[in-house]
Amino acid sequence: MRAALSALGISIGIATLILVTGIPASSQKDLNEQLSALGTNMLRAEPQPNQKPPVLLPPDAARTAARIGPVTHTSAVANTHAIVRRSDLTDPQDGLGLTVLASRNDLLPVLAGKVMSGKFLDKSTDQLPTVVLGYQAAARLGIPRIVPGEQAPLVPIGSTWFTVIGVLSPMPLAPDIERSVLVGWPAAQQYIDFDGHPTVVYLKAHEDAIEDVAAVVPATLYPQTPGLVQVSRPSDALAAKRATEATFSALFLGLAGVALLVGGIGVANTMYISVLERRKEIGLRRALGANRRQIRGQFLTESVALSLMGGLVGTVIGVLAATGYATYQGWPAVIPTAAVAAGTGGSIVIGVLAGVYPSVRAARLTPTEALAA
Repeated sequence: MRAALSALGISIGIATLILVTGIPASSQKDLNEQLSALGTNMLRAEPQPNQKPPVLLPPDAARTAARIGPVTHTSAVANTHAIVRRSDLTDPQDGLGLTVLASRNDLLPVLAGKVMSGKFLDKSTDQLPTVVLGYQAAARLGIPRIVPGEQAPLVPIGSTWFTVIGVLSPMPLAPDIERSVLVGWPAAQQYIDFDGHPTVVYLKAHEDAIEDVAAVVPATLYPQTPGLVQVSRPSDALAAKRATEATFSALFLGLAGVALLVGGIGVANTMYISVLERRKEIGLRRALGANRRQIRGQFLTESVALSLMGGLVGTVIGVLAATGYATYQGWPAVIPTAAVAAGTGGSIVIGVLAGVYPSVRAARLTPTEALAA
């Protein structure tokens, strides 16, 4: 029972080691795939906040940015400062924390966005009182999806009722769009008194030139005072979030090390007690001709075998648990080879270290001393 519990301690430590490396690795793989799909080559340009008077980008800012050589796609949105409500019977000032944005028709390709139901703004609708809802905006307005064949829902913006023609899928690189109600650019000018100045310009460029593009965008959009335009790379926010998760992974690795240490102490204790309980066996072997090196090798081998057995069991448990968790989360399962190797090698090292003193103590017993016990 002591041997089984000691091996269990090693198993827990090794399983924890693989879990805390396999789960972050799977999450990292999933994040990299998301970024690759969404695009790490996207830039967001907007005026510096809290400027007085406010900076107004030119109405054709998106077309101007498209003239930069490595830029492949551009689009723009603008905050209309209008208020959208669930009903005309609710508080006129309760906008549910949502933003009404004037949007260009080519916004989705730049943001790698998708329409979950309905359709997006186009030339046939951008002059009509129609809107497309971001993912969170749809939830707050109680319109989770557009059902074909049914009458389209309506939402009041200002004094005008707008028809909801689409709902967008989640957009991790543009969370502000998720909380927005998108109106066609001409419709916003006609029905909401929009002034035509964009507040955010989105750009996509060749990834190898993204830093160079970011450096010239402010002067391109606002040449009179480039310093008043800030350019950010939305994918950096997700990378920063992943870096904070790595800090917690380091903490869990420390806990795995403690578990391994406890397991190693358990193995050392088991081998030490084994020496005390098997002194007659040791004496008999010595009397039959076994030398100290053979006795030392016997107990050291038992210690390594005990730790290795626990390590192998822990490795299997850790791999299965990490794979199961990644599958449950919808991530690609990634088990670092280094973690598996470290688990197996670590268990051997622990076995050697835990068995050194008990094996040396057993080898020092003389036949008469051992048989007299």
